Amino acid sequence: MNDLPRRDVLLAAAAMLTAGAAQAAGKAAWDFKFTAIEGGVLDLASFKGRALLVVNTASFCGFTYQYEALEKLHRDMAGQGLTVVGIPSQDFNQESADNKTVKQFCDATFGVEFPMSEIAHVRGPQADPFYQWVKAAQNWEPGWNFCKVVIGRDGGIVGCFGSADEPTGMRVSSAIKAALAVNA
Repeated sequence: MNDLPRRDVLLAAAAMLTAGAAQAAGKAAWDFKFTAIEGGVLDLASFKGRALLVVNTASFCGFTYQYEALEKLHRDMAGQGLTVVGIPSQDFNQESADNKTVKQFCDATFGVEFPMSEIAHVRGPQADPFYQWVKAAQNWEPGWNFCKVVIGRDGGIVGCFGSADEPTGMRVSSAIKAALAVNA
């Protein structure tokens, strides 16, 4: 424990408490499904035992460049148990009008291979049930595009982060480490 920075230890402890509170509410991330951008079901239960970085995305945002770091995280950390999941949203009026155009943009511009849902609401009364769960558990909802929710291997919420929190920045990286440390 002496070789771990104090901040990482505290983040891991907070993650376990937060995950426990979410579990106590009777829900985990594995209880939710999206419609996949290619059609079919994007069932978060299929990632059970992995850590997730769920990000609401948009094609025409000042933060769209983050797709590059998200794809790199997805590739580089998959073997350690991390999966990035993209949730395109038009809630901030910066996304294409249809799923096909979003997918083509992500594939051609950033080579995105991580799973993505179809365009979905991420805030307000129309929010997807996953985001309603996050709001109920954390009193948090995305304030803009490219906000991040880190999920532990047990399906509990480890942390929620804003657009300016870079995917590979210290805050998100620490939360991902804590999420990977949670026992499934």
